[in-house]
Amino acid sequence: MVFGGGANGMMGAVAKGVFEKSGYILGIIPHFFKEGGEEVSFKNCTDYIYTDTMRERKRELQERSNAFIVTPGGIGTLDEFFEILTLKQLGRHNKPIAIYNINGFYDELDEMMDKSIEKKFITQDCKDLYCIFNDLDKMLEYIENYDEKDIDITKVKIR
Repeated sequence: MVFGGGANGMMGAVAKGVFEKSGYILGIIPHFFKEGGEEVSFKNCTDYIYTDTMRERKRELQERSNAFIVTPGGIGTLDEFFEILTLKQLGRHNKPIAIYNINGFYDELDEMMDKSIEKKFITQDCKDLYCIFNDLDKMLEYIENYDEKDIDITKVKIR
């Protein structure tokens, strides 16, 4: 698992689960997170990469990940989602982006994207670059069976 290195929230819960199953965990953490101690950073990562800035952290996450799963989270999660979506739209990667919509958490985001399409701020092509899932098994199946050739990112219209 490649993740942002946090000990709390969904990020920390997933890291704990991977750790308990003896999985590999790469935590990518800005130096200033170390100042917060184990309350901020997950202490059981297999490896760590420390960055100087959040921007560098996101670049490392994007480059070292094979897929992106967005779970309920705060402003940082939304920032990371929109950056990775923008990079996919611009053809900088063609990796799967899956939103795990636990208890309808992202229903309003989905509605906002539909409204953005309706108002012609984005195209449907942009929304087609990611998938929203309520079912964990279906989400994992999507990621496991994702074929970059199925999505031609060169044809995505940018407004």
